[in-house]
Amino acid sequence: MNKRYILFDLDGTLTDPMVGITNSVAYALAAFGIQVEDKTALCAFIGPPLTDSFREYYGFSQDQALLAIKKYREYFAVKGIFENRVYAGIPQLLAALKAQGRLVLLATSKPEVFARQILEHFHLAAYFDTIAGSNLDGTRVIKAEVIAYALGELGVANLNQAVMIGDRRHDIIGAKKCGLESIGVLYGYGSEEELRGAGADYLAAGVGQLKELLLEEPDRLFAQG
Repeated sequence: MNKRYILFDLDGTLTDPMVGITNSVAYALAAFGIQVEDKTALCAFIGPPLTDSFREYYGFSQDQALLAIKKYREYFAVKGIFENRVYAGIPQLLAALKAQGRLVLLATSKPEVFARQILEHFHLAAYFDTIAGSNLDGTRVIKAEVIAYALGELGVANLNQAVMIGDRRHDIIGAKKCGLESIGVLYGYGSEEELRGAGADYLAAGVGQLKELLLEEPDRLFAQG
């Protein structure tokens, strides 16, 4: 796959944010009197916009969801943001892409200010030609909007030269809306069924397979269908 522009999701694709996100969600829910015994049940919050998740999984109104996000950020901005780890092999993959002259973009529904902090904390920011995320006021949160913004920042006109990589259906759907091919990664928080159902063009079981697809002939990888 000889793509010039490589777009990455953040959570579940570059880093595993499970501890920080589930702790932050549990903190927010506690403000509403909701106690969560098993925080792994909150992994569904990893990836999609938080407003959607609070409404879908807990029946919150829009106003309640916005208040929950405010409480979420009380914990996340101080502690949860760093309860995170980089997936093995990601720094090497990013370095290899840059060595080949690829342009690397981040496209995440996470607020851009937090995404930038995370990449800087893990010494990954230097690999990225642009870092695009949502705004703290809740705008530009839909993945297609973030992808379009990231592409616009670099003036990308030839969409055939770009690919979006992510672990949830939102990444795949966003890529399709923007006219991009997509790669679904199976080491994150979306299932193979979810990614295939959303229409992922390729699937990669691990970071090594993702590197093989992006940097070498993809004859040992599998395309959807």
